Amino acid sequence: MDTRTLGSSGLEVSAVGLGCMGISQSFGPSPDRETMVGFLRESVDRGVTFFDTAEVYGPFHNEEVVGEALAPLHDQVVIATKFGFAFDEDGKQSGVSSRPEHVRRAVEGSLRRLRTDTIDLLYQHRVDPDVPIEDVAGTVKALVEEGKVRHFGMSEAGARTIRKAHEVFPVTALQSEYSLFWREPEEEILGTLEELGIGFVPFSPLGRGFLTGTVDATTEFSEGDIRAGLPRFTREARAANLALVDRVRAVADRKGASTGQVALAWLLAQKPWVVPIPGTRRIERLEENIGSTQVELTAEDLVELDEASTAVKVVGDRYPEAMQKMIDR
Repeated sequence: MDTRTLGSSGLEVSAVGLGCMGISQSFGPSPDRETMVGFLRESVDRGVTFFDTAEVYGPFHNEEVVGEALAPLHDQVVIATKFGFAFDEDGKQSGVSSRPEHVRRAVEGSLRRLRTDTIDLLYQHRVDPDVPIEDVAGTVKALVEEGKVRHFGMSEAGARTIRKAHEVFPVTALQSEYSLFWREPEEEILGTLEELGIGFVPFSPLGRGFLTGTVDATTEFSEGDIRAGLPRFTREARAANLALVDRVRAVADRKGASTGQVALAWLLAQKPWVVPIPGTRRIERLEENIGSTQVELTAEDLVELDEASTAVKVVGDRYPEAMQKMIDR
């Protein structure tokens, strides 16, 4: 697979990475651990070198699976993980926390579960309004100096917060949602990242599966699938939002590609430092996602997709209100 460099950091990764959250949560019953370990190793065989996990996924279980799978392959891959959530005595997520001592505890846990001495890319998962971002960046800087972390990232952070953090220690990458289904980052974020030399890692680049064309108004989500609780995935919203999928499919049919491949190819065409991380736990879907790097969109195709995305008003909020409050803008 082609590789890309995240901003001016020199961190080279596969042009399409793998979001690992779904291997243990959020999209219905998870396959067994052995199956997922095998799947992750097959992903490396197919050219994926960039893997995204977090302590909160599970919680903790996701990092353990990724750690077991990739421990023999550390010299071939880049593993990103995240801190920033607090947990109660039962290990359940209970708000955000980026206090320096909490960050250090989180990193020690992640190092242990990932079976490594150094985390390649460490993101602050959500901005903590009670902790100055300068303190967070300073803590990560110290961890880099200690050899426990290589690169600093942020997730769902606003432009002002990114700038403040970057002044203390260079931010290598920002991870936020971005796709034909959600284009808010174009308003302010992309310009800020380009100016500062920061790479962009879009999560949910396929609109949580909606842009693959496999979800419609009749889809029944299984128990544990987070989409069942998202405003954008109510039956009525899905029925309305299919208008966008239909227009993407028109381009895909001309290209002999899938709708998902065209959606990813559109992202890849936005900037050379954009690296989407679609999630999957099926090898055939992984191969389809990788194939997006071979889809060549002309200037006319890009205009058509841009017009389709702006013409179709997406129905439904991105998150329920409580989750939306965790987004720093």
